[in-house]
Amino acid sequence: MKQFMDKDFILSTESAQKLFHKYAEHMPILDYHCHINPKEIAEDRKFENITQVWLGGDHYKWRQMRSNGVEERYITGDASDREKFQKWAETLELAIGNPLYHWSHLELQRYFGYMGHLNGETAEEVWNLCNEKLAQDSMSARNLIKQSGVTLLCTTDDPIDSLEYHKIIAEDNSFDVQALPAWRPDRAMNLEKPDYPEYLARLSEVSGVAITTFQTLLEALRMRLDFFASMGCRISDHGLEYVMYVPASEEQVEAVFAKRLSGGTVSREEELLFKTAFMIAMGREYHARNWAMQLHYGCKRDNNQLRYAQLGADTGFDCINNHTPSAELADFLNALNETDQLPKTILYSLNPYDDASIGTILGCFQDSSAIAKIQQGSAWWFNDHKTGMTAQMTSLANLGLLGNFIGMLTDSRSFLSYTRHEYFRRIMCELIGGWVEHGEYPADERVLEKIIKGISYNNAVRYFGFDLECV
Repeated sequence: MKQFMDKDFILSTESAQKLFHKYAEHMPILDYHCHINPKEIAEDRKFENITQVWLGGDHYKWRQMRSNGVEERYITGDASDREKFQKWAETLELAIGNPLYHWSHLELQRYFGYMGHLNGETAEEVWNLCNEKLAQDSMSARNLIKQSGVTLLCTTDDPIDSLEYHKIIAEDNSFDVQALPAWRPDRAMNLEKPDYPEYLARLSEVSGVAITTFQTLLEALRMRLDFFASMGCRISDHGLEYVMYVPASEEQVEAVFAKRLSGGTVSREEELLFKTAFMIAMGREYHARNWAMQLHYGCKRDNNQLRYAQLGADTGFDCINNHTPSAELADFLNALNETDQLPKTILYSLNPYDDASIGTILGCFQDSSAIAKIQQGSAWWFNDHKTGMTAQMTSLANLGLLGNFIGMLTDSRSFLSYTRHEYFRRIMCELIGGWVEHGEYPADERVLEKIIKGISYNNAVRYFGFDLECV
C-alpha cells in the first residue's frame, strides 16, 4: 500500500515519476486566468486565520458543507471563523474521491508543512499550526505568490474597472511578478439584466462616450480596450450560457439596442441576436490587438433562487447546462474566420461530454498565424479533478496535438490554489508516462521534456506573447 500523498502521489509508474520530478515539478507557473483580487496583491494582504484563506468566497467548499448538512451560518453566516473551520474539517474527512481532499492536503503540505490528515479530531491542531504560520511575513499575499513560483497572473476585470491596483503593482519594483488585467465584458453584453441601463451610464462616464446606439457602445468599449492594452492586457474572457450564433443586420441589432435603452423588454431571440453581434464585434477587436479570447460556457447559474436571493451570485448554486450546441459554436468561429478576423481562442465547456465536439472544432480553424491558435481549455470547474483532467487531455490527444496544449490555470480566488498546478502536472505525467510504459510512445527524453515543459509553462508563454522567457 502506498503512503498517503507521498512524493510519488498519483505517479504509479517509473516513467511518470521521472517525467514529473525531472521536468514538471519545478517549472514556473503562468496563471493566465484567476479571480484573485488585485487590491489584496497591491496591499500585500496578510490573513488572520486559515478560514479567511480557505473558506472566504470558496463556493467549491461551501457546496460540500451543505451536502454534509451544515447550517448556513457556519458556511456564509455569522459563525466564528474557528467554528466554520471545524465544520469544514468534519466535512473534508468524508470527501473521499473529491479533488478538494487532495487540494486541501497539498496546500497543508506545501504551505504549512503539515503531513497529517485534516478531520474533525485534528482540526484544532491544524487551526493552530496554520494560524501561527500565517502570522509570518512569508505568508502575505505577495510572498505566497512568489513562493509558488508564479511569474505572471491575469485577474478578471470589468471594462469599467479603474485598474488602479494593477498600476500600483506594476510600479512597485520590490515585486517582480506581473499581475495583469484580463478583459471580462459580460455586463456590457447582458442587456437582459435589470441593471443594464445603470451599467451603460457608468461605462459612458469612464469612457467619455455617450452611449446612445450599439455603435457608440462599441466605441466606448474600444476606448476601454485601448486602456486595458496600455496596462498590459492581452486576454479577454467571456462567461456564456452557450456560444450562440443568431446573425442579424446592423439595423436589427440597433433596433434591439434602442428598444432596451427605451425601457422595453427584449425577447429571447432578440437577446441572442444582440449577443451574437456583440461577440463578433469583440472577436474582431481581439484579433486586431492580437489578444486571446477565452470562452467559458455550459453553465446554468443561480439555480437555487431562494438562496440566490439571500446570498447573491457565485455562492455555490450553479450546475452544468447540457444545452451547448456545437454547431452554433462552429458557426460563430466561422463568422469571424470568413473575414480573417478570428483571434486566438480558448474553448472551455462545463459539460464534459463536449470534449470530443470541441476537439473536432479545433481542427477546422487552425492556421499558421499561431501554433494551436484554437485551444481546448483545461478541464474547468466541475471537471478539474483527476477523472476530468485525464478525460480532457486524452480527448485532446486523440483528436488534436496534446503537445501544444497551454495547460493549467487556477480559476480561483485563493492565494493557496497554486498547488492545483502541481495536481494537474502529476495527472499529466501519469497519463503520458503510462503511454510510454505501455509502448504507445517512445521513451525519447528530448521530445518528452519538450512536451512536459511545454504543457506546464512554455506553451502558454509563447501562445499569449507575454514578456517572459521559456524555461
